[in-house]
Amino acid sequence: MRKRTLFRLAAGTATVGAATLAYASLIERNMFTLRRYDVPVLPADAEPLRVLHLSDLHMMPDQARKQRWVASLAALDPDLVVVTGDNMAHPDAVPGVLRALQPLLDYPGAFVFGSNDYTGPVLKNPFTYFLPDREYTEGVELPYEELRQVFTGAGWADLNNVRTTLKAGGRQLDLVGVDDPHIERDDYPSVAGAVSSSADLSIALTHSPEPRVLDQMAADGFGLMLAGHTHGGQVCVPGFGALVTNCGLPRSMARGLHRWPGSDSWLHVSAGLGTHPTAPIRFACPPEASILTLHPR
Repeated sequence: MRKRTLFRLAAGTATVGAATLAYASLIERNMFTLRRYDVPVLPADAEPLRVLHLSDLHMMPDQARKQRWVASLAALDPDLVVVTGDNMAHPDAVPGVLRALQPLLDYPGAFVFGSNDYTGPVLKNPFTYFLPDREYTEGVELPYEELRQVFTGAGWADLNNVRTTLKAGGRQLDLVGVDDPHIERDDYPSVAGAVSSSADLSIALTHSPEPRVLDQMAADGFGLMLAGHTHGGQVCVPGFGALVTNCGLPRSMARGLHRWPGSDSWLHVSAGLGTHPTAPIRFACPPEASILTLHPR
């Protein structure tokens, strides 16, 4: 009797596990979701401004469903499009990224790169994400300069350790960004400084939301900071949230809109639209894009 009970328990556990894995890999990772947030960062009496935030596409050449869904976001008619990196997951991914983003290139835009714009993914043990000092391993080089030319050729601002101004929605924007802190390509001191008093809005971009970078951006007065990288945890526990963020950000801030501690700045972390190709699953954390409606404080 005890053996039969243990066998049934083991069989039931295996069945639930297999069903959960099938759901996470076949269903939820394709449940593309649009999040909407209101962010009080504009001066009094200003008209709202709409920012479409995309991140972590991790595009493979054959991901037609994802490409169509992202392209359909042009119907939102955003004032500004922001992309916070990790666009590619394959050396032949640029055409797929272009199919996804082509309709959005007609809008004002800005971008920074992530580590998986420079080099491709490699097979790894997912449990190493729980190790704070794990060694970063590079894969094959990706055509990031080709992607950069596509973006800048459309007029988008390259904010990889760059500061600039841009006009969007009839407003003057003070923009700053860093290259990916996750692989130590960031150089915020080279672009640091208080936000322009003549700007209607200030926005800062980084792929990985490392607190050491966000603290500096907030100290300079950037009202809205945008990041990706975390995948929202990618595999979350209902009622508990993300298990890991793969950076210095607390698990409670793995995705969504948050006030940055000790400042007047807001941080939005996108859970992103893709997955690591060797771990194509999402659980309790569907892929997402966000439309941020900015309004007066």
